[in-house]
Amino acid sequence: MKNGARYRAVAEIVAKVFEDKLPADNVVNTYLRERKYIGSKDRRFIVEKVWDMIRHRRRLSFEAGGEDVRKMLLVYLKDENLDLIFGADEYALPPLSKEEKQWLKALPQTPYPADVELETPKWLFDKIGNEVLLRSMNTTAPADLRINTRCGRDEVLAKLRAEGLFFAKAPYSPIGIRSEERVNLNNCMAYQNGEVDVQDEASQLAAILCDARPELEIMDYCAGAGGKTLTMLYLMHNQGKIAVHDINWGRLEAIKDRALRLGVKEFEIIKDLSNRQYDLFILDAPCSGSGTWRRSPDAKFRITPEKLKEIVGVQRQVLDVAYEHTRRGGRIVYMTCSILEDENQSNAQWFERKYKDVKRVDLRQIWEHKLEVRYPFRHDNEAVFSPLLTGTDGFYLVMFQKS
Repeated sequence: MKNGARYRAVAEIVAKVFEDKLPADNVVNTYLRERKYIGSKDRRFIVEKVWDMIRHRRRLSFEAGGEDVRKMLLVYLKDENLDLIFGADEYALPPLSKEEKQWLKALPQTPYPADVELETPKWLFDKIGNEVLLRSMNTTAPADLRINTRCGRDEVLAKLRAEGLFFAKAPYSPIGIRSEERVNLNNCMAYQNGEVDVQDEASQLAAILCDARPELEIMDYCAGAGGKTLTMLYLMHNQGKIAVHDINWGRLEAIKDRALRLGVKEFEIIKDLSNRQYDLFILDAPCSGSGTWRRSPDAKFRITPEKLKEIVGVQRQVLDVAYEHTRRGGRIVYMTCSILEDENQSNAQWFERKYKDVKRVDLRQIWEHKLEVRYPFRHDNEAVFSPLLTGTDGFYLVMFQKS
């Protein structure tokens, strides 16, 4: 493909992403799957440019004076020879008009406002109020894996190195390894053989802090694809059993293939909790996903104040469910992949006010018992992960015990 055709594909994908209805990776994958004639080099070029525009959406729209994708693309390519891209061949975008050329020449050199500089919608910028944290959310996320073998990290690292994949030990998690480069695991034998699995270090540490033990009856309520369940079973040496539930039955079915690859069988998929009670009720609540903006920068544009309010309502509903189905003396772990106080600290405080018989568990004590690295968080009774503090996704965890 010539550059004109490549950028036409970029513009078509970006226009669909900027409708803010579907995750960008879904849009990109669907577009390329429907056009199998696009070669591998062209795919890499298109995907790279699409994600670059997504990551700089606020700056591009600021300079373009709106979200007209053609104008945003012109701003993005303003230092290129545009005649070699626009109208260069029959598959390229239409050539530039006289008015567009004049418009480009007249673009003002205006400094970006802080929210634009930090690539954050204004209402979220105001709500978060932490420019240093927001800057860290615009960095590139590393590739984190967890080991799934008893041979230890050193042997796994050596196996990956033999395959041309260079990882190092994760800073905090004793079962984590990390690469600062993008990694393609499609042809990785260690991955195919179930010796490693994809999981951000914050999620690994959350599974460790749950303090799951074989003698406990455990519920992973919003289990999704089962990442934490599979990690906890690994930590328990595949002893005991974990019940898993998710309102999205399709996502929950995905745990079966993942568990098969990792050699895990000790879980039970449950549709209806009925009158069951648990010793450990783990709630990875549905959330805004703001903690994953490094990986999914498009997600910040799909959240609105109204949607956030709706999400918080759902989170409080599932906290009620957790309380109802946790035994006296049992523990409830509440976590989100969010950096927003509405979904984190505010919900924890709401739960304590509503249920006077719950108290927070000392997470520092669990951390220092299970991990050999310093406890990094400000408070002993809540863990607030971020790229800024822990080099992980944004993540929140608090544990309650019913007295």
